[in-house]
Amino acid sequence: MTSRRAVLGSALGGTTLAALPQVAQAAQPAQADPAGPAGDAAVAGRRPWKLRNRMDSDAAWAGFLRKQDLLWRRVPTLWHEGPFLGDGRLGSMIYREPGANAIRFTVQHGEVQDHRPELGSGWGTCRLPVGHLTLDPVGTITAVDWRLSLWNAELTGTITTDKGTLTLAALIHDGVLAARVTADGDEEVRWTFHPEEAISPRKVSEAPPADYVPNPPWTTRTTGGVEQVLQPLTGGGQTATAYRKSGDTLVLTVAHSHPSDTRAGEASLSRIRRTAASYTALRTPHTRNWHAYYRKSFVSFPDERLQSFHWIQLYKVASASVAGGPPMATCGPWLEPTPWPAVWWNLNVQLEYWLIHGSNHLELDSLATTLRQNQEQLTANVPAAYRSDSAGVGRSSDMFANRGVGRPGTGAEVGDLTWALHNVWLSYRHSMDDKLLRDTVYPLLRRAINYYLHFLQPGDDGRLHLPSTLSPEYPVVPPQDTNYDLSLIRWGCTALLEATERLGVDDPLAPRWQETLARLTPYPVDGNGFMIGADTPYAQSHRHYSHLLMVYPLYLVNWDQPEHRELIEKSVVRWHALTGAHRGYSYTGAASLYAMMGRGDTSLTYLKKFFDPTTRYPCRANTHYTEAGPVIETPLSASQSLHDMLCQSWGGVVRVFPAVPSTWPDVTLHDFRTQGAFLVSAARTAGATRFIRIRSLAGEPLRLAHDLTGGPLTAVLDDGTPARTHTSEDGTLTIDLAKGREVLLYAGERPDLVIGPVLLGERGEPWGLP
Repeated sequence: MTSRRAVLGSALGGTTLAALPQVAQAAQPAQADPAGPAGDAAVAGRRPWKLRNRMDSDAAWAGFLRKQDLLWRRVPTLWHEGPFLGDGRLGSMIYREPGANAIRFTVQHGEVQDHRPELGSGWGTCRLPVGHLTLDPVGTITAVDWRLSLWNAELTGTITTDKGTLTLAALIHDGVLAARVTADGDEEVRWTFHPEEAISPRKVSEAPPADYVPNPPWTTRTTGGVEQVLQPLTGGGQTATAYRKSGDTLVLTVAHSHPSDTRAGEASLSRIRRTAASYTALRTPHTRNWHAYYRKSFVSFPDERLQSFHWIQLYKVASASVAGGPPMATCGPWLEPTPWPAVWWNLNVQLEYWLIHGSNHLELDSLATTLRQNQEQLTANVPAAYRSDSAGVGRSSDMFANRGVGRPGTGAEVGDLTWALHNVWLSYRHSMDDKLLRDTVYPLLRRAINYYLHFLQPGDDGRLHLPSTLSPEYPVVPPQDTNYDLSLIRWGCTALLEATERLGVDDPLAPRWQETLARLTPYPVDGNGFMIGADTPYAQSHRHYSHLLMVYPLYLVNWDQPEHRELIEKSVVRWHALTGAHRGYSYTGAASLYAMMGRGDTSLTYLKKFFDPTTRYPCRANTHYTEAGPVIETPLSASQSLHDMLCQSWGGVVRVFPAVPSTWPDVTLHDFRTQGAFLVSAARTAGATRFIRIRSLAGEPLRLAHDLTGGPLTAVLDDGTPARTHTSEDGTLTIDLAKGREVLLYAGERPDLVIGPVLLGERGEPWGLP
């Protein structure tokens, strides 16, 4: 076990943080973990301190989030200008119907897909359109006044015409789109549902394959006042849309079944019949769920437009994903014309989920549940000769991860499953849920790394080398020893060794993983930094940071290793010096890389390039993003860049306020979740950190990097006793903290322990079309 820990430490790298203040108290043992709720209550009853949370009421939350809402004073004419609603499966975007005097409510669903894998993910297992509603006024639309309320996850407002006014409210809850519209003047409420052809949205960029057989036309039927549109599929299965108008309220649902070609129709009809006719009755559980969602964490910083953007991303990710639901496709649940109507595994799906960890929303992790539920398919994706012990996934797939992966040595893109498993590993590390580690991460990562091990071969130098594989997005003949794959192999072997130790598994492959870590060829490097692979320099603009994966997000080579700092910086500078291919996530990636270096101002500068309208692909009016089609991952990754400025946890260290920009003197965090399953609350005012409170959810070792200054450092537990602490030579503070317990840290005299919104410094207009 000792040798295994040594291997892990070597692979992850040590820490060399600047020296931090010593703790003023003598070391004392931490209190035993209270036994259940009674113990927690006992501790709370004698706690000598308590955070004063200004966000402890619905009124406070409603007031704060109202300031983050999106507003429309002009009619949106494009999907990336309008409001959007969703529940993790069903989604709707609202904008003017193209070429018509009407308002479109798109109706799309993350589970609606084709089922013909022989035609590939672009055409055979792609997401399929469902249809859209139009609200068709009598008069000509002259104005709108809309608000997308984050707090209530609800669109409200008016549509003014030359005949009167339509007043609307709309939401999506538990698989049902509900809209209430009333008319004044000579206006009338008129809804029309428009089914859409069940063909890949990829048709905007290419013709169907030669052997493509169109899906049959839809049919309609009316049953007991419920209208249905039934779409059969050539590859088997059915999509059914059911809707009902009752008084001023319309309700609609979508169901999809496969292989059954009748179950979707039955399910959609049953759901609509169970749905209350009253909009208010639907709204009550909807808002209750969303109010509880937001209160799981809080962050505030003084840039008004960026702060609003961040809260909109938290709304967006909960609208697009839920554990047990489909993984987010590149467009989320809001399908529009796109060449990418599927799940992309070589960057997109990974970036989509990072912000759920720090924001304390692991209940949104549909990626982890997708991988757990589709382990047999992931095994079937590798060539038959390797299915006994290997697994993988190709670049793009349907919601069931159905896409074959090629062999190393053929230039195939091989590492995408391993990278996706790093996301699930992060969910494990942020929860310390051994079941997630045992049932999902460990068995699948073991197979993903095994696939690599079949192809590693010793070279003349005695090192293990990987034959040619593709570094995603880099357009050259795939080289040997790509840094993308070497990074993933090193991380995977390291994580497997840690998993076996954690789970108490005596895995016969452990010596092989240790040998691989010891003998794997070094990352190819030249005078400009990390290369793409052996004999392949980074020589042309590259939007992806696949060649830098060992730095971010894997942190195998990191800023806490002084011997690597020059190489890291040189590599990042070189990456961004060649600009032609850069896209939005090139800027968010650079922002996170500079945050790792502790350079908050540089990090913010790169992040703001994503919002600069003079760039080729900026963030859009409603915070969505488009290149040749919708790509949801980039705005979501921008929120992770903000997280990386405010709190990081990697290499076994929790870093509070590691890269706060100098223009943000005040910052508040509350219940920010970190690796090790800690909840961090902290406040920074006038450029100085005032206090840090950490709650342990799992009793894991706590190592902390902080910048508390201004006097002796106090670390006190929630029962008033001093925490047992130790300061390492590198300045890292180790704190004994039992499961369920809290520690408070501050320097000098105890400050006001207040959690709440900070004063705004940089003003900005609301998102939307204000």
